[in-house]
Amino acid sequence: MPSEFIRAMTEQAPFADQETLLELFAGIHPSNNQPIFEKVLATPLEGVSEYRLLKSPLFVRGLAALDTVKINEDARGRFNLIEHSGNLCVRVFLRQPNEDLEVQLTAEIEKLGGSLDIKTDRAIAYSIHFGVGFSSIEELLNKWANSDQAKWVYGNVYDPETGDPLNWWQALLQA
Repeated sequence: MPSEFIRAMTEQAPFADQETLLELFAGIHPSNNQPIFEKVLATPLEGVSEYRLLKSPLFVRGLAALDTVKINEDARGRFNLIEHSGNLCVRVFLRQPNEDLEVQLTAEIEKLGGSLDIKTDRAIAYSIHFGVGFSSIEELLNKWANSDQAKWVYGNVYDPETGDPLNWWQALLQA
């Protein structure tokens, strides 16, 4: 969906003018077994401890921009996904900083209605609506970010434990 969709959805939030950073659990560090947390930009909703993410996270699995989450107040960084927005989270990891690749890939993602959400020297997170089509998205990403210098992965399409497709988009297709 075009970025106008993202802007419209964000503006419909009852507290759209209130942005906050949520600290969400992203996993366990492989070498020291310590929890990893990521700060993500969100806006509060009317429900208690409910938020709409404004950008896709880089490391938190299972979420994308405009998804609705409920924060578990009893466990630091834990949350429940309330509603999928229809956006896919696409992550690109770079072996070395590559500004040219980021600029070119971002331009191509934006042509499909997606947006650049997070950019670091060696990682990028994008949001793009599933309605664009998995094959179109994958063709683009395989062209630009499927080499020994850059790899891409979906952040909210596969179960992190089993690798099976989550298929959450099927319910949106039926709506």
